[in-house]
Amino acid sequence: MNVRKSLILAFASIPSLLFAQNNPAKQYVYNRAPLTANTYIQLPLGSIKAKGWLLKQLELQKDGATGHAEELYPEASNLGPESDWLGGSGEGWERVPYYVKGLVALAYTLDNPDLKAKSQKWINWTLDHQQPNGSFGPAKMNDWWPRMPMMYAIQSYYEATGDERVLGFFTKYFKYQLDNLDKKPLTEWSKSRTGDNIELVLWLYNRTGEKSLLTLAEKLKSQAYPWADIYTNNQFYYYGDDFHTKHSVSVGQALKLPAIYAQLNNTPYYRDATEKGISNLIRDHGQSSGIASGTEFLAGKSSFQGTETCTVVEWMQSLETTARIVHDVQIGDRLEKIAFNTLPSQFSRDIKSHLYYTQPNQVVCKHGNSGFDEDYDGGILLSPYSGMGCCRYNMHMGWPYFVKNSWVATPDKGLAVIAYAPVELNAFVADAIPVKLNVETNYPFEEQIKIKIDLAKPATFPLKLRIPEWCKNPQITVNGKALLNVKTGQVYNITRLWNSKDEVTLNFPMDIKVSDQVNKSVTVERGPLVYGLQMDAQYSIRKKHPVAGFFDYEVSSASPWNYGLVIDRKNLAKSIKVENSAMPENPFVQATTPVKLKVSAKKIPSWTMAYNKMHAFEVPRSPVASSEQTEEITLTPFGSENIRISNFPVIGTPESAGKPFKENFENATVKDWLLYGGSWFIKDGAFHAASNKGSWGYGIHGSKALASGTMFKNLSYQATVQLNSKGNAGLIFRVTDAVLGADMYKGYYLGIDAETGVIELGKSSDLKWVVLASQKQKLEIGKSYQIKIDAIDNEIKVYFNGSASPLISVKDDEFKYGMVGVRAYDSIASIDNLLVKEEAK
Repeated sequence: MNVRKSLILAFASIPSLLFAQNNPAKQYVYNRAPLTANTYIQLPLGSIKAKGWLLKQLELQKDGATGHAEELYPEASNLGPESDWLGGSGEGWERVPYYVKGLVALAYTLDNPDLKAKSQKWINWTLDHQQPNGSFGPAKMNDWWPRMPMMYAIQSYYEATGDERVLGFFTKYFKYQLDNLDKKPLTEWSKSRTGDNIELVLWLYNRTGEKSLLTLAEKLKSQAYPWADIYTNNQFYYYGDDFHTKHSVSVGQALKLPAIYAQLNNTPYYRDATEKGISNLIRDHGQSSGIASGTEFLAGKSSFQGTETCTVVEWMQSLETTARIVHDVQIGDRLEKIAFNTLPSQFSRDIKSHLYYTQPNQVVCKHGNSGFDEDYDGGILLSPYSGMGCCRYNMHMGWPYFVKNSWVATPDKGLAVIAYAPVELNAFVADAIPVKLNVETNYPFEEQIKIKIDLAKPATFPLKLRIPEWCKNPQITVNGKALLNVKTGQVYNITRLWNSKDEVTLNFPMDIKVSDQVNKSVTVERGPLVYGLQMDAQYSIRKKHPVAGFFDYEVSSASPWNYGLVIDRKNLAKSIKVENSAMPENPFVQATTPVKLKVSAKKIPSWTMAYNKMHAFEVPRSPVASSEQTEEITLTPFGSENIRISNFPVIGTPESAGKPFKENFENATVKDWLLYGGSWFIKDGAFHAASNKGSWGYGIHGSKALASGTMFKNLSYQATVQLNSKGNAGLIFRVTDAVLGADMYKGYYLGIDAETGVIELGKSSDLKWVVLASQKQKLEIGKSYQIKIDAIDNEIKVYFNGSASPLISVKDDEFKYGMVGVRAYDSIASIDNLLVKEEAK
């Protein structure tokens, strides 16, 4: 069979591409004026087929969580036949749209008849039951938000099938929306996730040219949260009781909004806002696997704070969308890091269970409460029902969306890569010439990527290749001939006359690197993969579910985990050895994963499980002394197991204690603070305790922020404290072993309560609050007070508002040294002008 015939047959299997082939003028729909002309576009669903290890993930979904979702969740308000998204009595809200969004993408990527039939059941009911006024979905559902993910599902379905009902359906709905948004404005979820809606409005505008759609896009933008401001100026916690601007899922989902809107308002402010937001998020809340924490509020950089599965897939989609509009290599780099590390770590190896929260240092998966802001007792239980219901429906889009967004069409009639993986794509280039790209690789588990090109006839078009920033010495060859000026961190454009059998080979040598994490710990990386300690994971079945093959698992380690690395950061190639083995069918299985690292380490006996046994204590501050024997440990990819240590202490001589600490918060960020429970944020030159409204975890009471790297014995500690609500707030000192929870620390606390007029000194001893002394004082909410604490040996004195004599004086010798910080118990407080000095005896 000749190349042209084989390509035609390949294209015939994709209805929307066959339609385009018969009508080349309409092969792809790019942005029309006034939208920016240089935006890349998605290839129609089904154009890109996964291969190799990536195909295996989709097949596991088909045979696991996605393929059996309707059996696992058959209730009327979930995915059952009585769902209100099928005209029944349930109240499915976002759950059905989330599920169908991922289901459609998986069904048509795999070209699987059974999954297609399942998806069409939901799609057909929705299309066939549009209300006369243009609204759609359950008639009693008076909410803009759930329709947004369903519209993504319908858009994907249209691009896979060319179903003519869809454009009219969207046209009627968007007219309804434009006519009704003033009467019923966006609120809460729809206000925070408006970017999804705008993206689909612009998608329809490009197909119809209807000018009122641009008016609708502007109206939606005007009713949304000001996400460009929030991302650019790090304002996530500036909105008081409002849940959404600090909710990690909404924050990740909205990341695409500034880039989407930049197509209408092409200014640097909007084009740059997404990346500025990512920079702020990673600096203050970043985790080792490349994403920001969120349990569910943004939660700082602690090694035991988690990331929600919904957050992971929403970050991925936002990055996929943004990469089409803002052609910055860093966006694709981060997408790969999250997809290859965070995403597989959220799933069981067979993708039949998931974790609501995954942690950088996760030493157990089990039932119980951790103290998170949103503290589900199944939040770190490996289960089809882990945590709240949203993730068990939203998770399905992760891998299929990654596949369908991995390559894009460019307005200059070429193709560009967003993320590398083993795929095969059928597309059109130049003057509607069919092309097949066969991307042969085991990347990111190997360094080489081959792109084999088949064309119906020779064609000149650009091939735009992302060169990762982490790669120091990238090489590209075409038909064996090396190309010049290939530089790290660039989009390399090859425009030439291409012929069938041309072959592009990319080599991205992967050096070992370590990235800095909380408490000066490090994470080991190689290329886009993050590595964690290989543990002897022991699985125990907590519950067997009625659907065969589905279980709740608790996971723990039968081997030690409390290691610090013995490395030379100036010579990592010598310190850390790479071991390669044969590529397995599924590389995200720890025993057979094809790349492992060997490194020397020592146990740190003092680093143990925390009080509640749900996680380890915070990773000790590096360097850490250890007299234990040096051992060789094995590191495996972060996503190859559900338990790991990825934030490692480094063995060495500890820092000297007693360094003066001064902070007026004029130019500070929270990156050097350890946040435990609720959160603290910096605004207008002060440190503020955030509102915890919308949370219920026990950790939100007694929200603590510790200055990382501080260590004092005899000290003088002064600060300005202002309470802006009831509750109490103040200073903590000589603190060790702090985790989530009001009294989950060892150390002293001086708190003031403006409502009751009490200043109280106490300590957390054996997880109980012990009052050492208290004094009544005339205090006012909204007024600032000067506090000074002198702690010399066992004597603690508290001075108030510059008094010459102490207001409180006690003796207590339980805690002799530790960190300093601030604390608020159910209070909105502001603290400023911290000054801590070591005092001589």
